[in-house]
Amino acid sequence: MRPQRLVRPRRGPGLRVRLTLLATGLSAAASALLLWLGWLLVGGVVAAVPDLPPGSTVKVNGVPVATRQLGEALQEAARQRLLLAGSVAFLLAVTATVLLAWVITGQVLRPLHDVTATARRLSAESLDERLRLPGPRDEVAELADTFDAMLDRLQAAFQSQRRFVANASHELRTPLAVVRTEVDVTLADPAADEAELRRMATVIRDATLRAQQLVDGLLVLARTEGGALRTAELADLAGLVEAALRIASPELRSRGLHVRKQMMPALTVGDPALLERVVGNLVENAVRHNIDGGWVEVCTGLAGAQATLRVASSGDVIAPEAVTALFEPFRRGGVARTAHDGAGLGLSIVRAVVAAHGGTVHAEPVPGGGLAVMVRLPTAWVAGLPRG
Repeated sequence: MRPQRLVRPRRGPGLRVRLTLLATGLSAAASALLLWLGWLLVGGVVAAVPDLPPGSTVKVNGVPVATRQLGEALQEAARQRLLLAGSVAFLLAVTATVLLAWVITGQVLRPLHDVTATARRLSAESLDERLRLPGPRDEVAELADTFDAMLDRLQAAFQSQRRFVANASHELRTPLAVVRTEVDVTLADPAADEAELRRMATVIRDATLRAQQLVDGLLVLARTEGGALRTAELADLAGLVEAALRIASPELRSRGLHVRKQMMPALTVGDPALLERVVGNLVENAVRHNIDGGWVEVCTGLAGAQATLRVASSGDVIAPEAVTALFEPFRRGGVARTAHDGAGLGLSIVRAVVAAHGGTVHAEPVPGGGLAVMVRLPTAWVAGLPRG
């Protein structure tokens, strides 16, 4: 049974009602203040009427009034008329404010309702909807544009996740199928001898090693794509390159690859294990996807506030438009899931680790065949350690 998401209950009037009540309250307070000021002003003006001869009388509203009481009578009559007219104006002003505030807030908040309605309709299968709010560039339009940009990022993330999961499932299915097939075939052969069992064990070992490499690569990606590093230590890219070349030396010699080095200290700060993985993956790719008798060139150094690592090698011709795809998971030489060596995660791990260290990575095809990859990382003092 699908669990229901708990929603915290909301109490009280909505935003439109609250804005209308606020505008109405402010209008009523301002109208009441003006009415009170008018009441005081009329009373003061009438009280300034000049005195008439004592003992004389005048008629006010048909009623004879002694001159000594004329000022008070005029003041009272004027204030009553002001209160009568002012009360009508007060009610009209408050009513008009209620209507205008309700209509205007409805128009202003309509885009917010559109955002809410779109968000409620969205699911993993309908992330292509966008608000694209027309009109002036105000705060509501900015909110709608921000919501559309968020949907763009979510859609890209979902698509990348689906593609990654599909590719990972395919890659894991292959070694598992190999293991199961070898076991079934061997068990079905009643004449299987020690040599056959050893052959089966060798095949299973290779398949499990491939699955382990894939799982390790997935864990590295999951660890680095979050952007958080567990450790931050001083590391020299030149030293890491020397270690990676020593590991790859047997294959370099067996394939007759010529190595050109231009090594200068390149100090940076980060996770030594992850940085070692970056250098190792680049060197491993340069050797694995090379041609027999080819060359590998490795350079390290400093460029301004950046520690640089460049690994170039000969190899097959790569189209410029296919270079970007090489950094996607499970892509090898621009072709998905076709190579028999590796897990196809090398350059994607390089990109994720470099990004987690605040650096950049760029690749370009080598004229005549091959690939050159440039990694730039913050130097040690830029990353937080003082110069040596």
